[in-house]
Amino acid sequence: MTKRINRAIDLLEQGQPIYYTGGHTGHVLTYEQGVADASTWADYINVGMEHGCFDMTGLDAYMRGLVAGGPTLSGHRTPAVIVEAPVEGTTADMVRYNSCQFRQIFARGVHGFLLCQAESADAVRAFVEGCRYPINHIGRDQGLGEGRRGVGSEPTAAPVWGVSRDEYLRKAEPWPLNPEGELLLGLKIESAAAIPYIEEILSVPGIGFAEMGPGDLSLSLGYRQMPNPLPPAMIDVRERVMAACKAHNIAFLEGVSLDDAIERIDAGVRVVGGHREEIAQRGRAHTRRTMPV
Repeated sequence: MTKRINRAIDLLEQGQPIYYTGGHTGHVLTYEQGVADASTWADYINVGMEHGCFDMTGLDAYMRGLVAGGPTLSGHRTPAVIVEAPVEGTTADMVRYNSCQFRQIFARGVHGFLLCQAESADAVRAFVEGCRYPINHIGRDQGLGEGRRGVGSEPTAAPVWGVSRDEYLRKAEPWPLNPEGELLLGLKIESAAAIPYIEEILSVPGIGFAEMGPGDLSLSLGYRQMPNPLPPAMIDVRERVMAACKAHNIAFLEGVSLDDAIERIDAGVRVVGGHREEIAQRGRAHTRRTMPV
């Protein structure tokens, strides 16, 4: 039996890197695809709705398909599903005006969000608050306000997780802020406007992983194409994001290649991009992971 609903959190708690699949757009959201993806090699599936279709009917069917195709070989009911929300994390008001998206997506039974264009600590606090029920108070003494998520999604979300309504209310909390939480909330630092506030942004409690978004950051800094190698200004942002993640027990996300995967994992990457099973196989062998996929 597994300890957790969310396999990604299960592994991060063990000090293991996690590996994901799924791009910014084009993910097929059908029941049949969910059944097929239940046996994915990845620890979590990224569903890109920042640029992909905001398809709640499809996502609902997909999550039910994951349940029907499961459990995973690791014993988890489904792989974790993290959604890139089409919300800009620029200001607290922007996040709150669009928080209905969180409610709609949570109702489908997903396991977390990735907030794009995080530019201020106030916006990130609003993001965390929008993902929480008001009955859960951990972090209120650390600057977080009351949770803003309302009741009503439990009849569809709890069955996907395989728990009762009351257990869902208790477990639908951001980890590691709440050690029993099963939600993984992430941030993208990917604009010039965010650069002066990186450390402040990543000090907000409730965030489980974060990345420097190199594509959007390069555009924001005036590059038509993402430069390779990265210029010093972008390297500095990456290093600051990684350092702040380490300081606040946040998993650092970065894309890697088959050639540099081990080097980047040893440097501190804990959420491994690359979208290739071969990368995951190499990394898992290197860290002596025992949990099956």
